Amino acid sequence: MNLDWHADRSDLPDLVLFDQLQVEEPIDLAAVRSYRLRRVREQMAEHGLDACVLLDPVNIRYATGARNMQVFHSRNPARYLFVPESGPVILHEFTGCAHLAEGLETIDEVRPAITASYAAAGAAIATVERDWAQQVAALVREHCGARASVGVERVNAGATLALHEQGVHLSDAQAALERARAVKSAQELRCVRASVRATEVAVGRLRAAIRPGLSENELWSVLHQGVIALGGDYVETRLLSSGPRTNPWFQETGDRRLSENEIVALDTDVVGCHGYYCDFSRTFHTGPADPTPRQRELYRVAREQVHHNLQLLRAGTSFREYSERAWEIPERFVANRYYLSAHGCGMTGEYPYLYHAMDFEQSGYDGVIEPGMTLCVESYIGEENGREGVKLEQQVLITEDGQELLSTFPFESALLDQPA
Repeated sequence: MNLDWHADRSDLPDLVLFDQLQVEEPIDLAAVRSYRLRRVREQMAEHGLDACVLLDPVNIRYATGARNMQVFHSRNPARYLFVPESGPVILHEFTGCAHLAEGLETIDEVRPAITASYAAAGAAIATVERDWAQQVAALVREHCGARASVGVERVNAGATLALHEQGVHLSDAQAALERARAVKSAQELRCVRASVRATEVAVGRLRAAIRPGLSENELWSVLHQGVIALGGDYVETRLLSSGPRTNPWFQETGDRRLSENEIVALDTDVVGCHGYYCDFSRTFHTGPADPTPRQRELYRVAREQVHHNLQLLRAGTSFREYSERAWEIPERFVANRYYLSAHGCGMTGEYPYLYHAMDFEQSGYDGVIEPGMTLCVESYIGEENGREGVKLEQQVLITEDGQELLSTFPFESALLDQPA
Protein backbone atom coordinates (compact mmCIF):
# COMPACT_ATOMS: atom_id res chain seq x y z
CA MET A 1 0.00 0.00 0.00
CA ASN A 2 1.48 3.34 -1.08
CA LEU A 3 -0.01 6.41 0.54
CA ASP A 4 0.66 10.00 -0.51
CA TRP A 5 0.58 11.70 2.87
CA HIS A 6 1.64 15.22 2.02
CA ALA A 7 -0.36 16.45 -0.95
CA ASP A 8 2.77 17.21 -2.98
CA ARG A 9 1.22 16.19 -6.29
CA SER A 10 1.15 18.90 -8.92
CA ASP A 11 -2.43 18.05 -9.88
CA LEU A 12 -3.81 19.10 -6.47
CA PRO A 13 -2.84 22.78 -6.11
CA ASP A 14 -5.84 23.67 -3.93
CA LEU A 15 -4.72 21.21 -1.27
CA VAL A 16 -1.15 22.36 -0.75
CA LEU A 17 -2.05 24.98 1.85
CA PHE A 18 -4.09 22.46 3.79
CA ASP A 19 -0.98 20.39 4.49
CA GLN A 20 0.45 23.20 6.62
CA LEU A 21 -1.24 23.94 9.92
CA GLN A 22 -1.25 27.68 10.44
CA VAL A 23 -0.53 29.03 13.91
CA GLU A 24 -3.72 30.18 15.59
CA GLU A 25 -4.08 32.90 18.19
CA PRO A 26 -3.15 31.72 21.70
CA ILE A 27 -6.06 30.23 23.62
CA ASP A 28 -6.75 31.08 27.26
CA LEU A 29 -7.93 27.63 28.34
CA ALA A 30 -8.58 28.79 31.91
CA ALA A 31 -10.99 31.37 30.49
CA VAL A 32 -12.61 28.66 28.36
CA ARG A 33 -13.17 26.46 31.41
CA SER A 34 -14.44 29.33 33.54
CA TYR A 35 -16.95 30.38 30.89
CA ARG A 36 -18.24 26.85 30.40
CA LEU A 37 -18.78 26.18 34.12
CA ARG A 38 -20.54 29.52 34.42
CA ARG A 39 -22.80 28.60 31.48
CA VAL A 40 -23.69 25.29 33.15
CA ARG A 41 -24.63 27.01 36.38
CA GLU A 42 -26.63 29.71 34.62
CA GLN A 43 -28.64 27.11 32.75
CA MET A 44 -29.10 25.04 35.91
CA ALA A 45 -30.69 28.09 37.52
CA GLU A 46 -32.79 28.68 34.39
CA HIS A 47 -34.09 25.10 34.54
CA GLY A 48 -34.65 24.98 38.28
CA LEU A 49 -31.78 22.64 39.18
CA ASP A 50 -29.97 22.98 42.50
CA ALA A 51 -27.28 20.48 41.47
CA CYS A 52 -26.26 18.16 38.65
CA VAL A 53 -24.64 14.75 38.78
CA LEU A 54 -22.94 14.24 35.42
CA LEU A 55 -21.65 10.94 34.03
CA ASP A 56 -21.44 11.79 30.33
CA PRO A 57 -17.68 12.32 29.78
CA VAL A 58 -18.35 15.10 27.28
CA ASN A 59 -20.45 16.99 29.83
CA ILE A 60 -17.80 16.45 32.51
CA ARG A 61 -15.16 17.80 30.15
CA TYR A 62 -17.34 20.74 29.18
CA ALA A 63 -18.05 21.73 32.78
CA THR A 64 -14.49 21.33 34.10
CA GLY A 65 -11.95 20.53 31.37
CA ALA A 66 -11.26 17.13 32.97
CA ARG A 67 -10.60 14.47 30.32
CA ASN A 68 -10.11 10.79 31.02
CA MET A 69 -10.61 7.94 28.51
CA GLN A 70 -13.61 9.66 26.94
CA VAL A 71 -14.82 6.75 24.82
CA PHE A 72 -14.33 4.20 27.63
CA HIS A 73 -16.32 6.29 30.08
CA SER A 74 -19.14 6.82 27.61
CA ARG A 75 -20.18 3.23 28.39
CA ASN A 76 -18.71 2.67 31.88
CA PRO A 77 -20.20 4.62 34.83
CA ALA A 78 -16.83 4.84 36.55
CA ARG A 79 -16.44 8.61 37.07
CA TYR A 80 -18.96 11.35 37.79
CA LEU A 81 -19.13 15.04 38.62
CA PHE A 82 -21.14 16.82 41.30
CA VAL A 83 -21.95 20.41 40.31
CA PRO A 84 -24.07 22.45 42.72
CA GLU A 85 -25.52 25.74 41.57
CA SER A 86 -23.23 27.25 44.19
CA GLY A 87 -20.65 25.45 46.27
CA PRO A 88 -17.78 23.04 45.64
CA VAL A 89 -17.48 21.13 42.36
CA ILE A 90 -16.45 17.57 43.26
CA LEU A 91 -15.12 15.07 40.72
CA HIS A 92 -15.31 11.39 41.61
CA GLU A 93 -12.54 9.98 39.45
CA PHE A 94 -11.79 6.51 38.13
CA THR A 95 -9.41 4.32 40.13
CA GLY A 96 -5.81 5.50 39.91
CA CYS A 97 -6.64 8.64 37.95
CA ALA A 98 -7.02 11.38 40.56
CA HIS A 99 -3.86 13.08 39.30
CA LEU A 100 -5.43 13.82 35.91
CA ALA A 101 -7.48 16.68 37.32
CA GLU A 102 -4.55 18.41 39.02
CA GLY A 103 -4.34 22.10 38.24
CA LEU A 104 -7.93 22.49 37.05
CA GLU A 105 -9.33 25.53 38.81
CA THR A 106 -12.88 24.40 38.02
CA ILE A 107 -12.63 21.40 40.39
CA ASP A 108 -12.55 21.96 44.13
CA GLU A 109 -11.99 18.35 45.19
CA VAL A 110 -11.29 14.94 43.67
CA ARG A 111 -12.59 11.83 45.42
CA PRO A 112 -12.59 8.11 44.53
CA ALA A 113 -15.51 6.95 42.40
CA ILE A 114 -17.81 4.00 43.01
CA THR A 115 -18.22 2.07 39.77
CA ALA A 116 -21.87 1.04 39.71
CA SER A 117 -21.79 -1.34 36.77
CA TYR A 118 -22.49 -5.05 36.48
CA ALA A 119 -19.05 -5.63 34.95
CA ALA A 120 -17.42 -4.13 38.05
CA ALA A 121 -19.83 -5.40 40.72
CA GLY A 122 -21.25 -8.64 39.35
CA ALA A 123 -24.08 -10.09 41.45
CA ALA A 124 -23.53 -7.35 44.05
CA ILE A 125 -24.65 -4.65 41.61
CA ALA A 126 -27.75 -3.66 43.60
CA THR A 127 -25.65 -3.18 46.75
CA VAL A 128 -23.06 -1.12 44.89
CA GLU A 129 -25.77 1.03 43.33
CA ARG A 130 -27.20 1.71 46.81
CA ASP A 131 -23.71 2.66 48.04
CA TRP A 132 -23.34 5.00 45.07
CA ALA A 133 -26.74 6.57 45.70
CA GLN A 134 -25.95 7.08 49.41
CA GLN A 135 -22.70 8.82 48.47
CA VAL A 136 -24.43 11.15 46.02
CA ALA A 137 -27.41 11.82 48.31
CA ALA A 138 -25.07 12.80 51.14
CA LEU A 139 -23.39 15.36 48.88
CA VAL A 140 -26.74 16.79 47.86
CA ARG A 141 -27.97 17.12 51.43
CA GLU A 142 -24.70 18.69 52.58
CA HIS A 143 -24.41 21.31 49.86
CA CYS A 144 -27.97 21.84 48.57
CA GLY A 145 -30.38 20.78 51.30
CA ALA A 146 -32.91 17.99 51.61
CA ARG A 147 -35.40 19.36 49.08
CA ALA A 148 -32.92 20.05 46.27
CA SER A 149 -33.79 19.32 42.65
CA VAL A 150 -30.95 17.27 41.12
CA GLY A 151 -30.36 16.91 37.40
CA VAL A 152 -28.97 13.61 36.15
CA GLU A 153 -28.04 12.06 32.78
CA ARG A 154 -26.48 8.74 31.69
CA VAL A 155 -27.30 7.07 35.01
CA ASN A 156 -28.09 3.34 35.14
CA ALA A 157 -31.70 2.43 35.88
CA GLY A 158 -30.78 0.72 39.15
CA ALA A 159 -28.70 3.67 40.32
CA THR A 160 -31.51 6.07 39.43
CA LEU A 161 -34.00 4.02 41.46
CA ALA A 162 -31.55 3.90 44.35
CA LEU A 163 -31.23 7.71 44.28
CA HIS A 164 -35.01 8.01 44.34
CA GLU A 165 -35.13 5.69 47.36
CA GLN A 166 -32.68 8.05 49.08
CA GLY A 167 -35.27 10.81 48.74
CA VAL A 168 -33.42 12.73 46.03
CA HIS A 169 -35.74 14.79 43.81
CA LEU A 170 -34.57 13.91 40.31
CA SER A 171 -34.83 15.88 37.08
CA ASP A 172 -33.38 15.52 33.60
CA ALA A 173 -30.15 17.49 33.14
CA GLN A 174 -30.14 17.28 29.33
CA ALA A 175 -31.85 20.59 28.63
CA ALA A 176 -29.58 22.60 30.92
CA LEU A 177 -26.39 21.04 29.52
CA GLU A 178 -27.41 21.25 25.87
CA ARG A 179 -28.48 24.87 26.19
CA ALA A 180 -25.27 25.72 28.05
CA ARG A 181 -23.10 24.16 25.36
CA ALA A 182 -24.98 25.78 22.48
CA VAL A 183 -23.43 29.27 22.74
CA LYS A 184 -19.65 29.58 22.52
CA SER A 185 -17.36 32.24 23.96
CA ALA A 186 -14.67 34.03 21.94
CA GLN A 187 -11.98 31.84 23.51
CA GLU A 188 -14.03 28.67 22.84
CA LEU A 189 -14.25 29.66 19.20
CA ARG A 190 -10.47 29.71 19.01
CA CYS A 191 -10.62 26.05 20.10
CA VAL A 192 -13.21 25.34 17.42
CA ARG A 193 -11.13 26.99 14.71
CA ALA A 194 -8.03 25.09 15.79
CA SER A 195 -9.96 21.82 15.56
CA VAL A 196 -11.33 22.66 12.11
CA ARG A 197 -7.93 23.71 10.74
CA ALA A 198 -6.25 20.52 11.98
CA THR A 199 -9.05 18.36 10.55
CA GLU A 200 -8.79 20.15 7.21
CA VAL A 201 -5.10 19.26 7.08
CA ALA A 202 -5.99 15.62 7.74
CA VAL A 203 -8.71 15.67 5.06
CA GLY A 204 -6.27 17.19 2.60
CA ARG A 205 -3.92 14.27 3.19
CA LEU A 206 -6.79 11.82 2.75
CA ARG A 207 -7.80 13.53 -0.50
CA ALA A 208 -4.24 13.32 -1.80
CA ALA A 209 -4.01 9.62 -0.89
CA ILE A 210 -7.02 8.55 -2.99
CA ARG A 211 -5.97 5.81 -5.41
CA PRO A 212 -8.00 3.15 -7.23
CA GLY A 213 -7.14 -0.16 -5.56
CA LEU A 214 -6.89 1.33 -2.07
CA SER A 215 -9.43 -0.03 0.42
CA GLU A 216 -11.85 2.27 2.20
CA ASN A 217 -10.26 1.28 5.51
CA GLU A 218 -6.78 2.13 4.26
CA LEU A 219 -7.93 5.50 2.96
CA TRP A 220 -9.88 6.30 6.13
CA SER A 221 -6.80 5.55 8.25
CA VAL A 222 -5.12 8.60 6.68
CA LEU A 223 -7.71 10.82 8.34
CA HIS A 224 -7.01 9.22 11.72
CA GLN A 225 -3.25 9.61 11.38
CA GLY A 226 -3.59 13.28 10.58
CA VAL A 227 -6.12 14.02 13.30
CA ILE A 228 -4.12 12.31 16.05
CA ALA A 229 -0.76 13.73 14.92
CA LEU A 230 -2.18 17.25 15.08
CA GLY A 231 -3.61 16.92 18.59
CA GLY A 232 -7.14 15.68 17.98
CA ASP A 233 -8.87 13.01 20.05
CA TYR A 234 -10.73 10.55 17.83
CA VAL A 235 -13.18 10.10 14.95
CA GLU A 236 -16.68 9.50 16.27
CA THR A 237 -18.17 7.65 13.27
CA ARG A 238 -17.05 5.45 10.32
CA LEU A 239 -18.52 7.49 7.48
CA LEU A 240 -16.27 7.09 4.46
CA SER A 241 -17.71 5.09 1.58
CA SER A 242 -17.06 4.62 -2.12
CA GLY A 243 -18.87 3.86 -5.37
CA PRO A 244 -22.16 1.98 -4.85
CA ARG A 245 -21.64 2.07 -1.08
CA THR A 246 -22.27 5.84 -1.14
CA ASN A 247 -25.99 5.15 -1.74
CA PRO A 248 -27.80 5.02 0.60
CA TRP A 249 -25.79 7.01 3.13
CA PHE A 250 -24.58 5.76 6.53
CA GLN A 251 -22.81 2.68 5.16
CA GLU A 252 -19.77 2.35 7.38
CA THR A 253 -16.20 2.25 6.11
CA GLY A 254 -15.18 -1.26 5.07
CA ASP A 255 -12.74 -3.30 3.05
CA ARG A 256 -14.15 -2.48 -0.39
CA ARG A 257 -11.43 -1.31 -2.79
CA LEU A 258 -11.81 1.92 -4.71
CA SER A 259 -12.33 1.67 -8.45
CA GLU A 260 -11.59 4.14 -11.19
CA ASN A 261 -13.97 6.99 -11.97
CA GLU A 262 -16.22 6.65 -8.95
CA ILE A 263 -17.27 8.80 -6.00
CA VAL A 264 -15.77 8.73 -2.49
CA ALA A 265 -17.85 10.42 0.23
CA LEU A 266 -16.63 11.44 3.70
CA ASP A 267 -18.22 12.91 6.83
CA THR A 268 -15.42 13.95 9.21
CA ASP A 269 -17.19 13.70 12.64
CA VAL A 270 -13.86 14.42 14.36
CA VAL A 271 -13.55 15.11 18.08
CA GLY A 272 -10.50 17.22 17.49
CA CYS A 273 -8.20 19.72 19.20
CA HIS A 274 -9.24 20.71 22.73
CA GLY A 275 -12.16 18.26 22.46
CA TYR A 276 -14.09 20.34 19.91
CA TYR A 277 -16.05 18.74 17.11
CA CYS A 278 -15.16 19.34 13.48
CA ASP A 279 -18.01 18.24 11.26
CA PHE A 280 -17.94 18.88 7.54
CA SER A 281 -18.50 16.54 4.58
CA ARG A 282 -16.87 16.32 1.19
CA THR A 283 -17.25 14.05 -1.82
CA PHE A 284 -14.33 13.26 -4.13
CA HIS A 285 -13.79 11.57 -7.49
CA THR A 286 -11.18 8.86 -8.00
CA GLY A 287 -10.35 9.62 -11.67
CA PRO A 288 -8.55 9.33 -13.98
CA ALA A 289 -11.39 10.21 -16.38
CA ASP A 290 -13.62 13.22 -15.85
CA PRO A 291 -16.73 12.77 -13.66
CA THR A 292 -19.85 11.68 -15.51
CA PRO A 293 -22.75 14.08 -16.08
CA ARG A 294 -24.74 12.13 -13.49
CA GLN A 295 -22.01 12.49 -10.85
CA ARG A 296 -21.78 16.20 -11.58
CA GLU A 297 -25.54 16.59 -11.27
CA LEU A 298 -25.64 14.92 -7.85
CA TYR A 299 -22.77 17.10 -6.65
CA ARG A 300 -24.29 20.31 -8.05
CA VAL A 301 -27.65 19.63 -6.39
CA ALA A 302 -26.04 18.84 -3.02
CA ARG A 303 -23.98 22.02 -3.15
CA GLU A 304 -27.07 24.02 -4.08
CA GLN A 305 -28.89 22.70 -1.01
CA VAL A 306 -26.02 23.58 1.32
CA HIS A 307 -25.50 27.02 -0.22
CA HIS A 308 -29.21 27.92 -0.05
CA ASN A 309 -29.64 26.85 3.56
CA LEU A 310 -26.44 28.54 4.73
CA GLN A 311 -27.90 31.89 3.66
CA LEU A 312 -30.88 31.38 5.98
CA LEU A 313 -28.84 31.01 9.17
CA ARG A 314 -29.04 34.34 10.93
CA ALA A 315 -29.29 35.34 14.58
CA GLY A 316 -32.92 35.85 15.55
CA THR A 317 -34.32 33.42 12.98
CA SER A 318 -36.64 30.85 14.54
CA PHE A 319 -36.16 27.15 13.91
CA ARG A 320 -39.62 26.99 12.33
CA GLU A 321 -38.91 29.95 10.08
CA TYR A 322 -35.66 28.34 8.94
CA SER A 323 -37.46 25.08 8.20
CA GLU A 324 -40.19 26.79 6.19
CA ARG A 325 -37.65 28.69 4.05
CA ALA A 326 -35.16 25.84 3.63
CA TRP A 327 -34.32 24.38 0.23
CA GLU A 328 -37.06 22.12 -1.08
CA ILE A 329 -35.71 18.66 -1.79
CA PRO A 330 -36.64 17.37 -5.26
CA GLU A 331 -39.06 14.46 -5.07
CA ARG A 332 -36.64 11.93 -6.53
CA PHE A 333 -34.19 12.58 -3.64
CA VAL A 334 -36.72 12.68 -0.78
CA ALA A 335 -36.60 9.00 0.17
CA ASN A 336 -32.84 9.08 0.85
CA ARG A 337 -32.71 12.59 2.34
CA TYR A 338 -30.43 13.27 5.28
CA TYR A 339 -32.45 13.13 8.49
CA LEU A 340 -31.65 16.76 9.42
CA SER A 341 -31.29 20.01 7.55
CA ALA A 342 -28.79 21.42 10.07
CA HIS A 343 -27.60 20.84 13.64
CA GLY A 344 -25.57 22.35 16.44
CA CYS A 345 -21.90 21.51 16.82
CA GLY A 346 -19.64 21.99 19.83
CA MET A 347 -17.87 19.18 21.63
CA THR A 348 -20.11 16.74 19.71
CA GLY A 349 -23.15 17.08 17.51
CA GLU A 350 -25.46 19.14 19.73
CA TYR A 351 -28.64 21.18 20.17
CA PRO A 352 -30.32 22.50 18.15
CA TYR A 353 -31.59 20.11 15.47
CA LEU A 354 -33.12 21.95 12.51
CA TYR A 355 -35.47 19.72 10.53
CA HIS A 356 -36.68 19.68 6.94
CA ALA A 357 -40.08 21.29 6.44
CA MET A 358 -41.60 17.90 5.59
CA ASP A 359 -40.41 16.51 8.94
CA PHE A 360 -41.02 19.51 11.17
CA GLU A 361 -44.51 18.68 12.41
CA GLN A 362 -43.50 15.17 13.44
CA SER A 363 -39.96 15.77 14.73
CA GLY A 364 -39.23 19.47 14.88
CA TYR A 365 -39.38 22.00 17.70
CA ASP A 366 -39.10 25.74 17.81
CA GLY A 367 -36.40 27.98 19.21
CA VAL A 368 -34.19 30.84 18.07
CA ILE A 369 -30.79 30.82 16.37
CA GLU A 370 -28.42 32.79 18.63
CA PRO A 371 -25.06 34.53 18.13
CA GLY A 372 -22.24 32.25 19.23
CA MET A 373 -23.91 29.07 17.99
CA THR A 374 -21.88 26.89 15.65
CA LEU A 375 -24.08 24.99 13.21
CA CYS A 376 -23.57 22.43 10.46
CA VAL A 377 -25.66 22.47 7.28
CA GLU A 378 -26.21 19.02 5.81
CA SER A 379 -26.91 17.56 2.39
CA TYR A 380 -27.12 14.04 1.08
CA ILE A 381 -28.30 13.67 -2.50
CA GLY A 382 -28.87 10.20 -3.95
CA GLU A 383 -31.90 8.61 -5.55
CA GLU A 384 -33.53 5.57 -3.99
CA ASN A 385 -31.89 2.53 -5.62
CA GLY A 386 -29.42 4.86 -7.34
CA ARG A 387 -25.81 3.81 -7.89
CA GLU A 388 -24.04 6.66 -6.10
CA GLY A 389 -24.77 9.56 -3.76
CA VAL A 390 -23.08 12.81 -2.72
CA LYS A 391 -22.57 14.00 0.87
CA LEU A 392 -21.68 17.65 1.52
CA GLU A 393 -21.75 19.67 4.74
CA GLN A 394 -20.47 23.02 6.00
CA GLN A 395 -19.72 24.22 9.54
CA VAL A 396 -20.55 27.85 10.33
CA LEU A 397 -20.49 30.31 13.23
CA ILE A 398 -23.50 32.55 13.84
CA THR A 399 -22.43 36.12 14.56
CA GLU A 400 -24.38 39.20 15.67
CA ASP A 401 -24.73 40.45 12.12
CA GLY A 402 -24.29 37.38 9.93
CA GLN A 403 -22.09 34.32 9.93
CA GLU A 404 -18.51 33.11 9.58
CA LEU A 405 -17.77 30.02 7.51
CA LEU A 406 -15.57 27.75 9.61
CA SER A 407 -15.02 24.86 7.19
CA THR A 408 -13.04 26.23 4.25
CA PHE A 409 -11.84 23.00 2.66
CA PRO A 410 -12.40 23.45 -1.10
CA PHE A 411 -15.16 21.81 -3.06
CA GLU A 412 -14.18 19.63 -6.02
CA SER A 413 -13.83 21.74 -9.14
CA ALA A 414 -13.93 18.62 -11.35
CA LEU A 415 -17.39 17.79 -9.99
CA LEU A 416 -18.64 21.36 -10.34
CA ASP A 417 -17.30 22.19 -13.80
CA GLN A 418 -19.43 21.44 -16.81
CA PRO A 419 -17.74 19.23 -19.44
CA ALA A 420 -16.31 21.10 -22.41
